[in-house]
Amino acid sequence: MSVTNTAAVLLTLCAVFAVADAEECEVCVGFLQHLYTFLVAKHKELSSALVEEELMKACAEATGKENRFCYYLGASSDAAAKVTGEVSRPLSAHVPVEKICQRLQHRDQQICELRYEHQVLDWSRAALSKMRVLGLKQVLASWGEECRACLEKTDLIDLIQEVAPKHKPAQPRTYLNEL
Repeated sequence: MSVTNTAAVLLTLCAVFAVADAEECEVCVGFLQHLYTFLVAKHKELSSALVEEELMKACAEATGKENRFCYYLGASSDAAAKVTGEVSRPLSAHVPVEKICQRLQHRDQQICELRYEHQVLDWSRAALSKMRVLGLKQVLASWGEECRACLEKTDLIDLIQEVAPKHKPAQPRTYLNEL
C-alpha cells in the first residue's frame, strides 16, 4: 500500500470517528458549539472568566436536554457539583468543542448520553394520528401550548394542526440565537 493510500485511509477513519463522537455527544457538541460561535462573534479576546460568565447566562435560559447538560456541568442553579472550569478554560483557549466533550465524557458518561428530541416535520392528520398521546402532548408542551379540554386524541391533533403554523421547530437556545 502506498503512502498516499495509507494517508487517505487514515483521514477517512479520523473523519468517521469524529462524526461518531459528534453524534455520541450531540447535546454537548451542539450547545458548546453555539456558545463558542456566539462568544467569538461578540468578543475579540476570550478569557476563562468571560466564557464561564456567558456559559452561566446561557444555562440560565436553557431548557430540555440542554438544561440537563448544564446541570451535569454545574452551571445551573440546582446543581450540586461545579465543573464549569473544564469547559471555560479550554473554550477560552479555542480547543475544539468535540475534544472538550470527549474530556467531559471521561468525567461523566451521562453528558454524552443526552440526545435532542427530533421534532416531527409532517403535521398532517395521518402522521399525527400515528403518534402516541404522550408524544402529542410533548409537542404542545415544547410550544408552550396546553389543551385542558382535550379528552380524545383527535382533540390534541386538532389543536396541533391549529397552532402549528405559528410555531416553527423548537429552538431552545434563545440566549445563543442573539447573534
